[in-house]
Amino acid sequence: MDNNSNNFSSFIEDWFHRQSTFLYELNRAEESSRNSEETEIRSLVDRVLAHYQQYFEEKSRMAHRNVFIMFSPPWFTPLEKALLWIAGFKPGMAFTLLETSVNDLSRNQRQRINELKNEVKFQERELYGQYARIQETVAAPPLAELARGSSLAMQMNNNRRVDSVLEPLSVEMENLLSEADSLRITTAESVVEILTPLQKVRYLAAAAELQIGVRSMGLQRQDAENGGW
Repeated sequence: MDNNSNNFSSFIEDWFHRQSTFLYELNRAEESSRNSEETEIRSLVDRVLAHYQQYFEEKSRMAHRNVFIMFSPPWFTPLEKALLWIAGFKPGMAFTLLETSVNDLSRNQRQRINELKNEVKFQERELYGQYARIQETVAAPPLAELARGSSLAMQMNNNRRVDSVLEPLSVEMENLLSEADSLRITTAESVVEILTPLQKVRYLAAAAELQIGVRSMGLQRQDAENGGW
């Protein structure tokens, strides 16, 4: 990995470490909810959301430097990569997570969630359609022509031509990723906004537990495949 990738990889490790700390705080807040002030719970929720916001800001900066690496990030395990949807979690997962973590939604809350779910499904289809169209351009000129002659082009040190052809693809991929991340953020924020303070705690704890759990399983499997302990 280059320096940018190494720096982002270190950021990811630190981010997950802080995520574990937040999970501990969220679980404690739920256990002691009767004794916790609502202002304390709101403060914790705000800090957790800011933690996610920091992740997406750093991700955006990394994507601007090299968007292609974001679609097969070396800082993630094969298991984590297999679960990616346009270089991140599928926005609709927010609703599946909600169903398994919050079982006391009111009728009004359920109605608002269902309306939001339908909107998100439509936007997911739109984004994935864009992704498919971008992928299809690889088989069309000038990318296909460049791919067929890439070895010769490299031998002739024709990097400028390679960059000029890949630049439009890079811009399209970065814009797509930006839209996908925006949908991920707005979906999660909209779900959280519908919930009560204690429901928010349970929901965010479930999200953190899922992320940490998937990463832990991925690392264990990766170590086993590499002959580690």
